[in-house]
Parts: sequence; C-alpha cells; structure tokens
Amino acid sequence: MICTVSDPAETAQKRAQAEQFAFDVDAPGLIEVTNESHENPEDHQYIVSIDDVTHELMACTCPHHAHRNAYCKHMAAVENATEEGTLDAFPSEDEDEPDNCDCDGLNGFPCWPCVRTGRKELPN
Repeated sequence: MICTVSDPAETAQKRAQAEQFAFDVDAPGLIEVTNESHENPEDHQYIVSIDDVTHELMACTCPHHAHRNAYCKHMAAVENATEEGTLDAFPSEDEDEPDNCDCDGLNGFPCWPCVRTGRKELPN
C-alpha cells in the first residue's frame, strides 16, 4: 500500500473553498476571518495579517498557523478573496467614516473607530 501526503498549501486551498468565510477589515492589512460553516461562528474568528509593502500573507492567529507556522485555510480564504477583488485589505483613508465616529467631539483628536479602521492615526 502506498500512502501519499498531499501538499499542505493545496489542502488549505481546498478547505478554504469548501467552507464559508466572512471577512472584516479591522485595520489596513488586518483581516478578521470568521468561519461561517461552524455552528458557533463566533468561536472560529481569527486575524490574518498582510504585509503592507509586499501584500503577502504574514500570519494567522488560528491554532494551525500559531503552533505549526503553517499556511492555513484562513490565509487561503483571504488570499482568494483579495485576488478575486472581493476584499480590499488596504482601504483608502478617504473612505466614509465609521458609523460610530465621534471625531467631531474630540477637538481634533481621532476617535477609536477611526484609528482602528486605519482612517486616521493617533498623534505622537
């Protein structure tokens, strides 16, 4: 009997295509990935980071990547979504302000929702 081991990246790609994922850009280059295929999706949320210069995938907070430093299905899902153009991992700063923006009441200081989404930066 011959046993073959499949390519880990190929396995991650297949799993990414077989499962349903939702994406939220927490900040430029930080994508929250939720696996909607699970009964409790909120228990399966991870952050995938992307290099802001090369736009290459860097890391994921899931156990598979964290413990094995391996390319995972969450990284594959983000890669597929960014390549297809359905996800903008680096939104421009001139996008609409977040619904809960409170910058006007802070005398020029940015509110946390604007900082978190990368729309504005904290002053030094």
